[in-house]
Amino acid sequence: MNRSDIIKTIGRQYLSYNIENDEFRYPKAFGERNMDFTSVQVRGRDGKVFETLDIRFVDNTRHVAVLVETKRNFDNDKDSEKQLGAYMQYESHLTGYAIIGILANTEDDRIRVWRNSINDDNRLIEHYKIRSFNEYANILRPKTINNKEKVVKSTYELNEKLHTYSIPESLRSQFVGTCLLALKNGLKYEGLTTSQIVSGIRDILKSKLSKDVKRDYKIGILDNKVLEDQHVRDLPQADFTSLLNDIKKNILPYINEETSMGQDLLNLFFTTFNKYVGKKDKNQAFTPDHIVHFMCQVVGVNRNSRVLDPCCGSGAFLVRAMTEAIKDCQTQDERNAVYDTHIYGIEYDEMAFGLATTNMLIHNDGNTNIVQGSCFERDSWIKDAHIDCVLMNPPYNAQRNYCKKEYVKTWKKDNKGKDKKEDPSKGFHFVYHIANVVKSGKLAVLLPMQCAIGTEKEVQKYKELMLQDHHLDAVFSLPSDIFHPGASANACCMVFDLGVRHKDVKEGTFFGYYKDDGFRKKKNLGRIEKIAPETGEGVWSKIEGTWLDTYRDRKEIPGLSAIHKVSYKDEWLCEAYMETDYSSLTPIDFERSVRNYVAYCISSKSESYDDEE
Repeated sequence: MNRSDIIKTIGRQYLSYNIENDEFRYPKAFGERNMDFTSVQVRGRDGKVFETLDIRFVDNTRHVAVLVETKRNFDNDKDSEKQLGAYMQYESHLTGYAIIGILANTEDDRIRVWRNSINDDNRLIEHYKIRSFNEYANILRPKTINNKEKVVKSTYELNEKLHTYSIPESLRSQFVGTCLLALKNGLKYEGLTTSQIVSGIRDILKSKLSKDVKRDYKIGILDNKVLEDQHVRDLPQADFTSLLNDIKKNILPYINEETSMGQDLLNLFFTTFNKYVGKKDKNQAFTPDHIVHFMCQVVGVNRNSRVLDPCCGSGAFLVRAMTEAIKDCQTQDERNAVYDTHIYGIEYDEMAFGLATTNMLIHNDGNTNIVQGSCFERDSWIKDAHIDCVLMNPPYNAQRNYCKKEYVKTWKKDNKGKDKKEDPSKGFHFVYHIANVVKSGKLAVLLPMQCAIGTEKEVQKYKELMLQDHHLDAVFSLPSDIFHPGASANACCMVFDLGVRHKDVKEGTFFGYYKDDGFRKKKNLGRIEKIAPETGEGVWSKIEGTWLDTYRDRKEIPGLSAIHKVSYKDEWLCEAYMETDYSSLTPIDFERSVRNYVAYCISSKSESYDDEE
């Protein structure tokens, strides 16, 4: 990469120089500031003082500097890192700004990047290509503060206000998400009437969807389901303004979607709001973001992955997959490819489809590859997308209209001789259909424990069908309250290698007893990550690392994991095969087990409790 390409990529508007050839001489800068350069100067091996930096970029508003020292080949210059380190030291002494330092080869385009100073801890080893100034600035100084608990708390408080304003539960998530998107894109609302505010939101949606071939259809859904809803149209101006002020003050400032942490927070926002649903929707299981992240790591989502969620709901899997893929990109062309052709979603329910549309827009994607309809009627569309990675959480109790029509015709009567109303496969027939359309790659799916146990005939049938064409690579038993406070389903995560017959794989299936994710229920806040007192940081990152290492290295650890060859007739749960780690048991564990058993007996009115008395 030559000098002009570097300047163009980082941004000429930030270029700062004080001598000819666009270079920056530090002794001159120190003199202009009436500072003593000699007190900080650094010399090379030959005794020569390092004085002149090749390219300097600065933003005096954000207090960020990006320093680039070019070399034909830095491998042949033993002083190259020391030289760049000297310039970073000068910059820190001169301005006190946060600094990115880059060594750039003109011979072969290799770069080395550091943050603030030259040492191994500050080396940004994941950087292989020159990036824009704004990207470096966001690494150094995120424009906003990320605060998960603050967002959750504010969301709960906002829900109470929406209840006061008579906004229905089914509308709240999409309404607030749409407002958040509009505010993020500069919505003006002070002093405007409700109809003028709604018009402003609509204009922003049109602008964000300008490149979407189905723009009118998607805006039509958001219009009909949200903006033209009577409860929104009748919302008094003062109340609408108050809601927007709350979102702007108590939620938006705590979200930076340009960082991975910010992506977590936005997903958390949607997931939290989607737990305020009517009774008819209580079986909807919106996947928490940390589990979504874990599943993306398991299947290895990267910049080249082509990801599908055929039951995408609010879009959590798609947003996280997009985030992970973008993190792996080094150039804008790679990022554009991810946005345009690597993320695909299907959603049957119009309201959820609208929510997915809003969610993706907030994450700067035009979501042209999210469609509304049945995943059973999109085989050709899926095949044309060349999917190699599936992430999904199908409905566990889907009604007849959600399921494959040919499959519904095979449903037998229930015990009372009436037509069954809900999917007897507990979502497994969704998985089987998609697996056979995609044919190759990885598939990770959340299913209820009944699917892993497989005692019901319809479930066992699909277990058998899956293993005829695909390999069961792993099953993870997840926390029992994973969807709290929404659905109460007890779920596991199954991972399949598509197109590889199970009988042809000699190694056994990996089973993980991953029941403790470090999250605990907290009153009025749902499940919140525990904080390690010794570090003041969340415990999930370390737990996730252990889970992933154990799975990838195929380790068998008592109380945590097991490897076992299974057929469709067997239970697909770690509990059936792992050894118990008795060394970790304490009297507290025994007491907790007894209390849980007593609570279970009471809640289920079990006679066994009375018998034991």
